[in-house]
Parts: sequence; C-alpha cells; structure tokens
Amino acid sequence: MDTKLSRIAEVARNRPKERMTSLVHLLDKQRLWDCHLEMQGDKAAGVDGVTKAEYERELESNLEDLLSRMKRQAYKPKPSRRTYIPKENGNKRPLGIPSYEDKLVQKAMSQILNAIYEEKFLPCSYGFRPGRSQHQALQALDRLIMKQGVRYIVDVDIRGFFNYVDHEWLRQFLEHDIADPNFLRLIGRFLKGGVMEEGFYQETEEGTPQGGNLSPLLGNVYLHYVLDLWFEIEIKGKRCRGKAGMVRFADDFVCGFEREEEAKAFYEALEERMGKFNLTIAEEKTKLIRFGYGAEVDCKRAGLTKPATFDFLGFRHIWGRGKSGKYRLLRKTSPKKFRLRVKEITQWARQNRHQPEGMFVDSVRRKLRGHYQYYGVSDNWHGISRYYSLVLNAIWKWRNRRSQKRTFTLEKFKAFLARNPLPKPRITVNLYATVNGNLKSRMP
Repeated sequence: MDTKLSRIAEVARNRPKERMTSLVHLLDKQRLWDCHLEMQGDKAAGVDGVTKAEYERELESNLEDLLSRMKRQAYKPKPSRRTYIPKENGNKRPLGIPSYEDKLVQKAMSQILNAIYEEKFLPCSYGFRPGRSQHQALQALDRLIMKQGVRYIVDVDIRGFFNYVDHEWLRQFLEHDIADPNFLRLIGRFLKGGVMEEGFYQETEEGTPQGGNLSPLLGNVYLHYVLDLWFEIEIKGKRCRGKAGMVRFADDFVCGFEREEEAKAFYEALEERMGKFNLTIAEEKTKLIRFGYGAEVDCKRAGLTKPATFDFLGFRHIWGRGKSGKYRLLRKTSPKKFRLRVKEITQWARQNRHQPEGMFVDSVRRKLRGHYQYYGVSDNWHGISRYYSLVLNAIWKWRNRRSQKRTFTLEKFKAFLARNPLPKPRITVNLYATVNGNLKSRMP
C-alpha cells in the first residue's frame, strides 16, 4: 500500500467515525498507470472491444484524456457487456464486463475503498479481501464448530444478491464513511451505467453487475452494514446468552448457535432484516440443522440415521467419525460442485481432443493442479482421487474419438500417460495447521 493509502487506512483505523474527504484526487495518472501495469491482458473486452494491448498503444494520451474528462466530471462509464456463466442448477449467472478504461478506474477506486474499509470490516468476513481466502473461511468455520462448540447451524442463501443490491441504501452506507461528493458520484455512475445485451441497452436501477473490480467490494460494504454489524451487535451481543458466530464469504454465509431457541429466533429475524434492505432469503436453500457435538445422539433419538449436512464454499460439511473414531467436522467436495467440475473437464476434453499431445497435456496438468489447490483440503482425499480417475476416463474417451477408427487402446493410453505423467491427487491444504497465522499449504 502506498503512502497516501496508508494514511487513509491509519485515519480509518484510529478515527473510525471520521468521514473521508478529498478522495477523488487520488485517482491520478500514476495510480491509473500502475493499475494498467497490473491488469491482465487476456481478459474479455467490454462493449467497445478495446483490449489492454490496444489501450497501451497510446497509453500516455489515453490516460491524459481520461483524467481530463474526470476533472471536468465528463467521464461516464460505458455500459457493461452482458454475458452469462453456467450455475450448478442449470441456470446461468449474469456477468457485466466493463470496458478496459472503466476497469482501470474501478481498480484504482477499489484500492482507495479497500484502504478505508479493510479497517472497518469485521473478522467474520472473508470474501474478496486482501490476504483472506476461502480456505481461511473454512478454517474459521471449523473453529466455530469444534472449538466454540455451537450446536445448531443456520445455512443461508440470499437469492440473487448482486442483482438486487439497493442503490439508495448502498449510497447511504457509503456516505456514512465517505464525504467526497465527486468520489461518490463516480460510484453512482458505475452503478447506473447499464448493460448491453445482444445490441440492446438496459438500465441498471438496482444491483452491482458482477465482472468488475467494484462489485465485490461494494457487495461487502452492503453486507457489512446489513448483516455483519447487525449480527455482531444485535444478535450476538444482545439477544444471545449462548455462544454464537458467523462466517461469511461474499454473499455466502453460515451462522452457528449453541442454543436451539436462539438459532430459531435468528432464522425468523433474518428474513425481516433482509427484506428491509430489498433482499430475499431463498427458503428452499436455507435451513436450520442440528450439527456438532452430540448431534449423532440427538439424531438417533429423533429416529434419523445420521446428522444433516450443509454445503459451504464448494464443500459438503459432515458431522461424522474421523480416523480416530471420534465424531468431528469432515469435508468433501459438494456433489453439485463435483458434477459441475467433471462436466467442465469432460466438455473441454471433447472440444480440444484434436490438440497436439504436448499442448493438450499441459492444459490437463494445469486443470488438475488448480483442482487440487482448492479442493485438496484435509479429509477430502476421496473427492480429489475420484476426480482424477474421471479426468483419466474423459481423456481416454475423447482422445480415442479423434477419428472413427478408435485405435487409442488401453495399452496406448498407458503409454500416453507414461510419456506424459499427470499430477497425482494430493492434499495441498492442511486446515488444522498454521504458520504465523496463515494456512499451511503443502504445495511446493
């Protein structure tokens, strides 16, 4: 963090009630230049089709023109290009791809907002924050269940969160911490920038289109005031006599309670709280379950074979017996995520089966390593091993279908693997070990 941002962070830390003024001047040429250098060149282009390489050809004049428009308050973000990515349930998640110039401005604004809000966000929040990850959120959830001893889990799903963020409420939240009208005006212009889909312009009266740098940060600000502070001060601080805690990653969060009546009261209050801020709980995906110490005994009394499970951050969380025979929190890849990952690699193998051998194998290696780096956590050996086996099946099947002859026999496939060894399954993240407060990774 540079000196100017460090000073902002220091003020936010030492004088938390002070509103930040004169922020827009930090969007200077040097910051935008540095943001350009940090941008990846292979990202999708926005509605104008301009890439990093094209913008860079006249970088000096482009930045001068951008700054001139910003000083005259004539800069207006272009509409985001609408695209979709598949979800586990077969639906599609909408994304908004900003133009390259808008990406630069968003990145620079995100740096400023991070300096302010990293000092304000609570420890329970892990999503899209510097130095925080999904694995750390999983570790925090393990502590909540195993160390604090909560007995009831409320697993919550907010329906289409990023599509329904209320702009007026978000503006009020931002004004609570920021007093620079020009900086706030810029944020408002991004929120109201609209989207282009199949040549048609659509206004954005609500929501923060996913795809830019600002969206996840603004989402965190919204939930900081709507959920995090409310849970910490009102629920945990005033209404709960037993232990309670929350772990949140972006709009995905899990709450734990020691007492059943307090878990039920929170469940009922949550819907009203979300409704106040134009958000809706997906009731079909939200549940309250008995989980943790003693859950197996209570389930037997209720005539159930085993405790219920819940999914969080791509993992299914299970209360079951570990290797020692004692009950504890276990994890495996969520069945929905597992099916999606297998479908993706199978489709990729089908579409790329004609690639040269070396290029094909290099891509498979990267995909396997990426899968192990995320899903290769404590207790999930079976999940990553099964994935590896299905990847081998997909490779053999589609490399064998490069022609109608299908001469890629099992013997030839074994020779193929001998020539091109693939990364074997391995646990890459030990969720129970830390080094200097950080997760210990087994990756080289």
